[in-house]
Amino acid sequence: MSDEQLLAPSLWQNRLFTGRWVEGGGETLTVRAPASGETLGQTGAADTAQVADAARASRRAAAGWFEHPYDDRAEVLRQAARLAETHRQALEQWLVLESGSTPAKAAFEVMLTIKALHKASELPSAAAGEVLPSTPGRLSLARRRPLGVVGVIAPFNFPLYLAMRAVAPALALGNGVVLKPDPRTTVCGGFSIARLFEWAGLPAGVLSVLPGGREVGSAMVEDPNIAMIQFTGSTAAGRKIGERAGARLKKVSLELGGKNALIILDDVDIDRAVSNASWSTYLHQGQICMSCGRILVHRAIYDTFVARLTERAKELKVGDPAVEEVALGPLIDEAQRDHATDLLTRAREAGASVRIGGETRGLFFQPAVVCDVTPDNPIFHEETFAPVAVVIPFDNDDEAVRLANDTEYGLSAGVIAKDVGRALRLGERLHTGLLHINDQTVDDEVINPFGGVGASGNGTAVGGPANLDEFTQWQWLTLKSEAPVYPL
Repeated sequence: MSDEQLLAPSLWQNRLFTGRWVEGGGETLTVRAPASGETLGQTGAADTAQVADAARASRRAAAGWFEHPYDDRAEVLRQAARLAETHRQALEQWLVLESGSTPAKAAFEVMLTIKALHKASELPSAAAGEVLPSTPGRLSLARRRPLGVVGVIAPFNFPLYLAMRAVAPALALGNGVVLKPDPRTTVCGGFSIARLFEWAGLPAGVLSVLPGGREVGSAMVEDPNIAMIQFTGSTAAGRKIGERAGARLKKVSLELGGKNALIILDDVDIDRAVSNASWSTYLHQGQICMSCGRILVHRAIYDTFVARLTERAKELKVGDPAVEEVALGPLIDEAQRDHATDLLTRAREAGASVRIGGETRGLFFQPAVVCDVTPDNPIFHEETFAPVAVVIPFDNDDEAVRLANDTEYGLSAGVIAKDVGRALRLGERLHTGLLHINDQTVDDEVINPFGGVGASGNGTAVGGPANLDEFTQWQWLTLKSEAPVYPL
């Protein structure tokens, strides 16, 4: 099996995956390279009838899949990890082409994906429950059971990993999965996963990959055979999904947006602080839910920090990562570019100054540094999802906490300081799901629970120890040697 065979366009052209490669019932989707605008092919898209068929088939197949010996399920995950390692070059190339990733970011994403598969392969052999206290002659157990079918709606920014971090543990624990990749990253974020599990020996029907637009996601939320929705994406879409899933009593996991704060205290090494700020703001063109949306800098070092960050932004080369060595690739599409451009315009109108950047060429967006931002400025609160550093001064630790918490979001935060005790005391007061002392805001290691609070999520988490709770449900089981006689 060669790299060319893994994701050959002839395989997915006008097709989707339901355990076998079939024609889509909806309109085709164009596979496009955002950097060059080149059309890479056309994929099939599901219609609502195919969603219903896939969910029904997955529910049937999942029952048999859960009955497989635990090590058989684990071996499918291990084999998928081995295949990803063997074909990492092909996976990386598709991430560069289809998602606009730089080669370094693509390599990092594939590495995380492989780790997620290995970590998920441990779940089938994990303890499946607890023995509870009971009376003599009666055994009382709490045991974890699969949910049935998990619907995964994945984003475009880390399309392979952010889909796999839900797909792999859900499968490992005996569930079926229906995956809807983002229509802009259907191949690298959807068909790559289908192909890995197809080659790894996953029974047909357990996993379906159904590209499409909102109508496919809506059908998944409403389908009675899908027990849970795991969604990663915008807060606006997450609110709608949560509302509709709740009305149908579905379990729901929402991993949403963020306007994350990186707090830089006055005792830092400024060059290290700039390095952290630049990485967390500009990595993957700022198109990460954990990207630093606000850099809060102590006023004593503010001017120096802004000058050095501006110099750093000036040095970052923007271009097509498929053909040249660049620091930043393209934004994913015109809508994202126009949103960022509009937000910069509104920020200026509200009094902000743009020290550098913000110019666009096609989907390429020059990294920007924005100052003179107050809490009534729209760029203080709205998620940019573009390479825009918003730098805000503060005078003391209390003000830093107040500014950092002045947001509806609560995903990730970082504090940079030499005095670790001071940084930890400050960090303990932040409303955030992820907290990093002496590190920036973009971090995920697979073994950690990942989730936000407020508008960043519904308080659930995926990853590491959270996966057992997220992708199973508890069943209470009691056992007696014979049925008792009751007085009524």
